[in-house]
Amino acid sequence: MSKDGSELNPDSSELTLDGLGIPMWLTLEMTYRCPLQCPWCSNPLDFDKFKNELSTEEWKKVLVDGRKMGALQLGFTGGEPMLRDDIEELVAYAEDLGYYTNLITSGVGLTPERLQALKDAGLKQIQLSVQAASKDLSLKLVGVDVFDQKMEVFEDIKSQGFPMVLNIPICKQNIGETRQMLEMAERLEVEYIEFANVQYYNWALLNREEFLPSIEELRAAEEVVKEFRDRLGNKMQIYFVIPDYYEDRPKACMNGWGAIHLTIGPDGAALPCQEARVIKGLEFPNVRDNPLDWIWNESPVFNAYRGDSWMKDPCKSCDEKENDHGGCRCQAYLLTGDAANTDPVCSKSPMHDVIESCVSNIASPHRVEKPLVFRKKGAITTDFLDV
Repeated sequence: MSKDGSELNPDSSELTLDGLGIPMWLTLEMTYRCPLQCPWCSNPLDFDKFKNELSTEEWKKVLVDGRKMGALQLGFTGGEPMLRDDIEELVAYAEDLGYYTNLITSGVGLTPERLQALKDAGLKQIQLSVQAASKDLSLKLVGVDVFDQKMEVFEDIKSQGFPMVLNIPICKQNIGETRQMLEMAERLEVEYIEFANVQYYNWALLNREEFLPSIEELRAAEEVVKEFRDRLGNKMQIYFVIPDYYEDRPKACMNGWGAIHLTIGPDGAALPCQEARVIKGLEFPNVRDNPLDWIWNESPVFNAYRGDSWMKDPCKSCDEKENDHGGCRCQAYLLTGDAANTDPVCSKSPMHDVIESCVSNIASPHRVEKPLVFRKKGAITTDFLDV
């Protein structure tokens, strides 16, 4: 339910799944390098410092160890994973181990030849990111002219018979193109499309005031989504994940810290979620130094926010804590300074005013627009990250 009491689309809710104590989802962040400059990128603000990428053999060991622990779903992501020249080899290796393999890509570098090689290696699914339905807006949002290339990749992916998953990061600048993007997806015969409203971490947090849509814009977009759902039925699955800034309860972050999701960074750092590096003071174990099963089961960082012993009130005494686990630890840290605080999205949080203030500022007619900060080396000073 939204803050004004109106119902938002129930189909936008997150999947809830019991991982039974195993890392069901294994995400490999192959590199933080990427030719795009997306100003909502989830990669660290100091991404250019992470140059000591795992080797092919080191990634293979991660795959073996993860499979022994019961991991089933495998995502190759980045940055842009196609900047690595060993993706095809690693996909084939993962296929032999029994993973369901997903490639999460901007499409840049996904040539017909490499796509065929990935198909031969056993890749099961490709998730392609597209930022707009028009070339001009795409360039405005990613800082690089890649729209035509993405459309060509679309055709190549379909010609190989891959299930097509289209991911569209939604923000104030492109939410008005919801209808055009759905029309594009229908024309291209996309099976799954996710309108993933930008979540505000790292680069997106820097640009939050420019990116956060109004509640009116969200409702208008949801009406368009409903229209297409009603008309297309099961022909195209459409997901629309709203920003939690407009809800009274936080989302169950990754189904709980260290519950079902394990991310390995390019440098080998093991993370309970892809955003966890934003929490300063935590020491993330490295797969180069520690066995993966110890990292998942025994390491202090993976146990830091499991269960509820870490919780403070109001979460500790809340009868809803099993539903959302207190919300997102990364968001709690970024917006309140303490990862153990209640996610301020929750209306029960004593710091809920930081969300209300943000939403109010966004809606103010006196707000002055600022230029977007694009993800590129030197765009900001990151000295404060080491403080």
